[in-house]
Amino acid sequence: MSATATADSSRSAKARTLAKCPSGIRGLDEITHGGLPLGRPTLVCGGAGCGKTLLAVEFLVRGIIDHGEPGVYVAFEERPEELAANVRSLGYDLVELERQGQLVVDHVEVERSRIEEAGEYDLDGLFIRLGAAIDAIGARRIALDTIEMLFAGLSNHAILRSELRRLFQWLKERGVTAVVTCERGDGALSRHGLEEYVSDCVIVLDHRVSEQISTRRVRVVKYRGSAHGADEYPFLVDEQGITVLPVSSLTLDHPASRERISTGVPRLDTMLGDGLYRGTTVLVSGTAGTGKTSLGAHVAQAACSRGERCLYLLFEESPNQLVRNMQSIGIDLSPWQTSGLLRMLATRPTTHGLELHLATIHRHVEEFSPHVVILDPITSLINAGTAHAAGTMLLRLVDFLKGRGITAFLTSLTSGSDTEQTEVGASSLVDTWLMLRAIESNGERNRGLFVLKSRGMAHSNQIREFTLGQQGMDLRDVYLGPAGVLTGSSRLAQEAREEAERRGRSREIQRHRRELERRRRALDARIATLKAEFEAETEELERTLLEGQSLERGIEFDRAEMARARQADPVEAASTNGGPA
Repeated sequence: MSATATADSSRSAKARTLAKCPSGIRGLDEITHGGLPLGRPTLVCGGAGCGKTLLAVEFLVRGIIDHGEPGVYVAFEERPEELAANVRSLGYDLVELERQGQLVVDHVEVERSRIEEAGEYDLDGLFIRLGAAIDAIGARRIALDTIEMLFAGLSNHAILRSELRRLFQWLKERGVTAVVTCERGDGALSRHGLEEYVSDCVIVLDHRVSEQISTRRVRVVKYRGSAHGADEYPFLVDEQGITVLPVSSLTLDHPASRERISTGVPRLDTMLGDGLYRGTTVLVSGTAGTGKTSLGAHVAQAACSRGERCLYLLFEESPNQLVRNMQSIGIDLSPWQTSGLLRMLATRPTTHGLELHLATIHRHVEEFSPHVVILDPITSLINAGTAHAAGTMLLRLVDFLKGRGITAFLTSLTSGSDTEQTEVGASSLVDTWLMLRAIESNGERNRGLFVLKSRGMAHSNQIREFTLGQQGMDLRDVYLGPAGVLTGSSRLAQEAREEAERRGRSREIQRHRRELERRRRALDARIATLKAEFEAETEELERTLLEGQSLERGIEFDRAEMARARQADPVEAASTNGGPA
């Protein structure tokens, strides 16, 4: 394909794409695939307390702050001063925005009696008023809250539908992106059951209570000309506005780091090959009292020691209690809190619904940007919903953390005889699963640890006994006695017996060494004696030889003297003397 054809194809694809206006609301632009339809009205419907007004206000404020687009807010129920006071808790100063000329807040009172006095029902007066407000600041966005008040007491559906079409068409002609709120009706999205049909985009907000726990959800019911997420999505309303949490946008394209990080327990790192892969999810499960929280504290301290931020989420105890308890095993987390590397948040599971818990975790992760997140324990989340709902929530949380390359450390309380399963079904989501087990023998309860699985790591298959002391967690070598693996006092007793045997063998070896040394010394003494005797005999033999040689020389000398005395030739004399008689 030529470059010209490629460019034409690209321009054609852009032409087919519906222009969109970013709402600025986190998560909402994701599920609407870019934002609300640009220059078109969007209908936001829902019951009381679901957040319609807050969504409309944030849409305008984000447009002003993030995109420099002035906005007009038209209220048919709340007065401007009441609205400004209500949204001030979200950090929005509507009065200041009005003073800057970026926002117009208008309150329109519509009374049916006055309309009847003027004759036929129409919205021309409203159009003039809206047009003036839009032109005054050059508004690009507008919010109408709530539209039912325009048609209060009007029973003619034909006129109602006609005027709705006129209103929405007028907004399109003005080229403003509009958010129009309305109340839910019985068996319909809106009270009159007509608004949703003339709108280009329809968003439904819902505030439901299940088992005494409330949850807000949003759903895009309709979006002309654009694909969108059609599921229900939980959203959070807090002091920072609205945050929508997509559910079905989960993907499996998160990065996989090869960097290894320490758990804070060196011997556990060895069992895992060389620590954990960064960005993976670790599950530590076990019965009560097996040391799950203590191991989590080691992970937190190791992360902070590396200069990394750690977010510690507690569901059963307060941060002060955790800090005090961990000091008993030599872990002091308070300096890391002071330095800002460790942030601990404690929340009762029943305080919020699961979706709100998830939204809150998202918010803290975005604010704090941690390298490690610890949840202790995840099984407490079942109290905020069902096991299935908790599992779904954890799936989304794990995917969210992996997508950001954050190492997650989860603890899970197990019960019953089968400990190789979790209450929330999280075992298949995690990369590394550590099991802490209570080992009962000889009237004692000791702790054991083993690696049930660890993806991508050549890990140990041994069960290690560990203790919690003033130096923290100490993993001991596997100890095999005559009857198998021994722990606790049985191990100590067997070690004592083997130590006594070792000492006995050592004493026996020393005795044999002393005996050998005595015999060596005796042998050396005997050798010395034989050597002395040999030297004495050698000296005696040499003396005898010397005496014999001296005697021979004396005899020869005497013979020579005798020969001279006879005045004879020595040779002849010798011959005569040596001849026969």
